[in-house]
Amino acid sequence: MGKPDTRRVDREISKVQKKLEAVRRGEWWPLTGRERRDMFRAMAGGARSIHQGRSTGHAESRMDSIGSSVENRLNAELTALYGERQRIVTEHAQAKAKKTSSGWF
Repeated sequence: MGKPDTRRVDREISKVQKKLEAVRRGEWWPLTGRERRDMFRAMAGGARSIHQGRSTGHAESRMDSIGSSVENRLNAELTALYGERQRIVTEHAQAKAKKTSSGWF
């Protein structure tokens, strides 16, 4: 038995890590449609506040909270993928141990 096949999971892990770093840089491409819509709504509210001569504090805090919820979602995805990878490695190790212990010698 060779190494466990974790390529698919490893590829997904790297994708999610790239998304997480992009969100931390303030990029919007990893956001879902709903998250983008909420961000646009918060931006529009901030623009309206500026136009009316008021503070943009509420809009900025709303955008920050959306960004942190996206980070939380991606961190949860990453944690699940690491758990899946660990499960694959553990199953492989158990199968290998079972195969070697079943010998008659």
